[in-house]
Amino acid sequence: MKHDFDYVIAGGGAAGLSLAYHLAREPRLQAQRVLLLEPEAKDQNDRTWSFWADAPTLFDEIVAHEWGRLAFRSPQFERVFQLPRHRYKMIRGLDFYRFVRAALADNPQFTLVRATVEKLENTADGAVAHTSAGRFTARYAFDSRPPVISPQPGRYRYQLQHFVGWEVETEQDVFDPTTVEFMDFRGPQQQEARFMYVLPFSSRRALVEYTLFSEQVLPQAEYEAALHDYLTTTLGVKSYQITAQEVGAIPMTDHPLPPRDGTHIINLGTRAGRAKPSTGYAFKRIQAHSARLVAALAQTGAPPPDSTGDQWQFRFFDTLLLDIMQRQGERTRDIFAELFARNPLERILDFLDEKTSALDNLRVMQSVTPWPFLRSIGHVLRGWPGRR
Repeated sequence: MKHDFDYVIAGGGAAGLSLAYHLAREPRLQAQRVLLLEPEAKDQNDRTWSFWADAPTLFDEIVAHEWGRLAFRSPQFERVFQLPRHRYKMIRGLDFYRFVRAALADNPQFTLVRATVEKLENTADGAVAHTSAGRFTARYAFDSRPPVISPQPGRYRYQLQHFVGWEVETEQDVFDPTTVEFMDFRGPQQQEARFMYVLPFSSRRALVEYTLFSEQVLPQAEYEAALHDYLTTTLGVKSYQITAQEVGAIPMTDHPLPPRDGTHIINLGTRAGRAKPSTGYAFKRIQAHSARLVAALAQTGAPPPDSTGDQWQFRFFDTLLLDIMQRQGERTRDIFAELFARNPLERILDFLDEKTSALDNLRVMQSVTPWPFLRSIGHVLRGWPGRR
């Protein structure tokens, strides 16, 4: 059967555009016709992505800022770490959208259609995209739309990583532009995991985020009150101006998010579980997923049978931490304090990147108080999540 396209990509956010960019860079796939479906123009800076990397990335030329030091702070332990191997980086959403669109603009294999995808459907030899602009067929469809989850709280754990961030300018030197404040747990936890996250761009300009792990978002005024208190009380800022704001809520769950939906529909982004369940970091995982898919398409003409390459032991570690967050969220601060106090920083970053060996995994697990994890292991073995 003759298809309209070889590949259809549903959604032009981080996951959809990343896959498109990886496809565009693969010479063995230059004859493949790609349809990118996006309901609206991405012409605003609607988010930022941060990540650490120990090698050059495809998007280094649009990195807005990078840091060579990382700070962890809590009442029982705080330290500023040098990053000997990694660099912590930030990319603004609008820069990313423009960069990828510019790379695709003159490439004849790509077609962009402004349309809402209403349904993707498997057929005997491909997939059909039913959209507000009509019906399109392809050999494979890649779905980056947000996942639709029917919660099963008796079996799985459901948390949100939610935050409000202010970009602020101050009238005095306050921030250290060489150091990202990775987690500042010095504020009240209120039976949840709550911390401040600061990306300083200069001594007087920074993105300051109040981040929480819990089941429900807060009223906007509570985030704003915490941000104001942190700036004025903890940092001693006398006067500041808010120049931009970020608001977000990322699902954090061990609910299965399948990597594909039938033979010819492959899921991307959060729909495929690319936001790490215990931290929310997604950008690098999206890039690794895109590279894995494109390599298989180029070599075999089909996506790989195991499209994500996820390892079971890291999914298990994520489930244990989610279980602790759900039943005793304030313990999260102590766990991260023990991790940062008792491990080399590079081991922690590699562990969160799911690149550590079995021996290093054992060292990480031995560095934290065992009882909260043993209790969560019991909940996993019994098949029901822990509750407060």
